[in-house]
Amino acid sequence: MNNGSFSDFLHYCQQRIEKKLTVLLPEKIEPNNQLQKAIRYSVLNGGKRLRPVLSYATAEALGGVTENTDLISMSVELIHSYSLIHDDLPSMDNDALRRNKPTCHIAFGEALAILAGDALQSMAFEQLTKLEGIPPKIPLQLIACLAKAAGAEGMVKGQAIDIASVNQKVSIEELELMHHKKTGAIIHASIAMSALSATHATPEQLAALDTYGSSIGLAFQVQDDILDVIGDTKMIGKRSGADEALHKATYVQLIGLDKAREKAAQLHKTAINALSIFDSNAQHLRAVADYIISRER
Repeated sequence: MNNGSFSDFLHYCQQRIEKKLTVLLPEKIEPNNQLQKAIRYSVLNGGKRLRPVLSYATAEALGGVTENTDLISMSVELIHSYSLIHDDLPSMDNDALRRNKPTCHIAFGEALAILAGDALQSMAFEQLTKLEGIPPKIPLQLIACLAKAAGAEGMVKGQAIDIASVNQKVSIEELELMHHKKTGAIIHASIAMSALSATHATPEQLAALDTYGSSIGLAFQVQDDILDVIGDTKMIGKRSGADEALHKATYVQLIGLDKAREKAAQLHKTAINALSIFDSNAQHLRAVADYIISRER
């Protein structure tokens, strides 16, 4: 796939992960099993699949996509889906719209939404027990990586900081920490896990991918903050102005729209520079960085 356009690669990755997730979550559901319906509704709902795309692009940069890459991609996307369900709950952001559809708790009720998120988290780690053809220590490293990224020192910590910051004066350093944890940790893990599973990545390559992952993880959230101000609800798939309505700290609020755009551009440059040690096989990682700061949803 490294000779095609980024749009072709994006479509290829989205189709590939969609097929894998559809097999994992078959359409044939037990009668009256509302939990299965809620899980399927929340996962197979047309997301961008950015985290799997990053896993696939990283594998491509290091030699090629394998079935193990599929399992890693599924695991990070299932964690992401769980996080969105819980993020939308009345006790969190209380959002009614996600990807232009009613959020899980609106469609299925709050209790089932919580359970669907819980189930997806367990399912994510289950995928990492299925990796084959690599040293036994690698799946353990991947499980540890995802657990750290998703847990009390990663995404969950970021969400806790986010909740605590409502109606509070937050410094730019505190905001950056929150976003590195809440959004950046899983984006970073998508790249790091794919690189670790390749088993032959050099320390220099791992360090470069670490810088790249940290930079685009934060750039993604800066762009999200920008879109929350300038985006159209139908285009971005969720309520625009939601952060302002909840009195949440954002980059736009703290440093202004122009400076936020400059911040996103700076992070993009850092990410691209980090990939200088890679050849043309990393072209889609470079293209993802471009996509992140130019996206409109």
